[in-house]
Amino acid sequence: MSTPEPVGQKAGRKEWIALGVLALPLLLVSMDVSVLYFAVPFISEDLGVSATEQLWIFDIYGFVLAGLLITMGSLGDRIGRRRLLIVGAVAFGVASVAAAYAQNPEQLIAARAVLGIGGATLMPSTLALIRNMFHDAGQRSKAIAFWSAVMLGGISLGPVLGGFLLEHFWWGSVFLINTPAMVLLLVLAPVLLPEFKTAAKGRFDLISSVLSLAAVLPVIWGIKELAAHGLEAMPVVSIVVGLVFGVMFIRRQRTAAHPMIELAMFRNRAFSGALAANTIGTLALLGNAVFMTQYLQLVLGMSPLKAALWALVPSVVVGGAAPLGAALAQKIDRAYVLGAGFVVAAGGFGVLTQVHADSALVWLLAGSGLLAAGLVMVMSLVTEAVVGAVVPERAGSASALMETCSEFGGALGIAVLGSIGTAAYRSDLDTHLPSGLPASIASAAHEGLPAASAVAAQLPSQLGDLLLAGARTSFSHSMNVVAVVGALMLGMTAVTVTLILRGRATSASPKDEAGTDQEVVAEGKQMSIS
Repeated sequence: MSTPEPVGQKAGRKEWIALGVLALPLLLVSMDVSVLYFAVPFISEDLGVSATEQLWIFDIYGFVLAGLLITMGSLGDRIGRRRLLIVGAVAFGVASVAAAYAQNPEQLIAARAVLGIGGATLMPSTLALIRNMFHDAGQRSKAIAFWSAVMLGGISLGPVLGGFLLEHFWWGSVFLINTPAMVLLLVLAPVLLPEFKTAAKGRFDLISSVLSLAAVLPVIWGIKELAAHGLEAMPVVSIVVGLVFGVMFIRRQRTAAHPMIELAMFRNRAFSGALAANTIGTLALLGNAVFMTQYLQLVLGMSPLKAALWALVPSVVVGGAAPLGAALAQKIDRAYVLGAGFVVAAGGFGVLTQVHADSALVWLLAGSGLLAAGLVMVMSLVTEAVVGAVVPERAGSASALMETCSEFGGALGIAVLGSIGTAAYRSDLDTHLPSGLPASIASAAHEGLPAASAVAAQLPSQLGDLLLAGARTSFSHSMNVVAVVGALMLGMTAVTVTLILRGRATSASPKDEAGTDQEVVAEGKQMSIS
């Protein structure tokens, strides 16, 4: 049986300082998703990168990260979460140096893949250690609110930091910034972070690890390809193959003597509902980010760095959303706070339905700020629900599942909302194209606002201005349509989440632990803290 959790035990100064240490890898891993936005042109010029290699430099990090999260979460539960964090920090630091000094595209792609492996060890380890350090529910809520703010802040800060570094240093600097932080982590982690692992029963399930990788990678790749190129055979086949492997993975977890994931966790409605809410929240957040970035650069004509700086403005509102949600959840049923968060986010989409090509910038910032604030509140609370709904022994696996759902949500947001926006843009563009435009030019403009902007720059000034104005109007229309869809989706999610999670405990009580342990014993999988 599991050693009882010291329920209600308050964390001291050491734990709060340790939380700051955990913020280091989390910030850098989340930044690495977006820090390359401005660096690719410099890398392409220096290393002679082809279009295909450029895509792999961008995507290999996220693919490897998503594919290995479940494996690394389970591995951390077995060998120790601090130990896995330290191993990941070494891998991340070494790979960062290798990426900075890569001599050809192949070396850079390989280094980015190793960065993905390191990131897959760091992200679930940080969240699982928070579960182990903060036993008091109120303190844990505050710690996870901080964790959520750091993660989302890193994603927003990546392009700004990348743009700043590239104005003063060579492109390798966007990777080298990781190394000092990883060295600091290696020094502080053994002193400040506790070790925590479960008693290993049987060998590590390598077959499940391979199946999880074979399930996640094809689905993520297929979704991204559908978003980029529309409905094609290969991405659909890839998704189907991934789903088949996913079914095989689930069957393996049901029949294996020592599975990687305990499916009994999904019997907890708070756990399952929180995973679904997290997926939808990430879908909406990243789906909107694609449109906001293009609007700032291609409709308002901002430079990439200026657009990134303006995109940070909503973070002023977002910064207080997670702590506010955690405070409210201590006083009222968090299901109602979650529902309110989704309603606030839906209101943000509502504001975005009124943003047009000639609108004042404040409307875009207000809508995006409300959307992000509501969703950060939601994602902070669902993270607490996921981590708090399982006993500490399973925190690593639970954290990995949540991060994997976030990866799927982000890919779906870009694919689903992006596809809806593309369809709306193309259907509206015909009404705004100037008369007498050659068919080849019109066809190119239908590919999207970036293509229309490129084509317009090659036309005579008056005709180019008319084409660009029409394309910007149609893009704004497509953003309005996506906002309507997003508002409806989040509104329905608010009602559903409130009904499903109302009155549900989000912390594993001693009774829950006993029940869970009985299920584990029945399957021959007793666990203990070592």
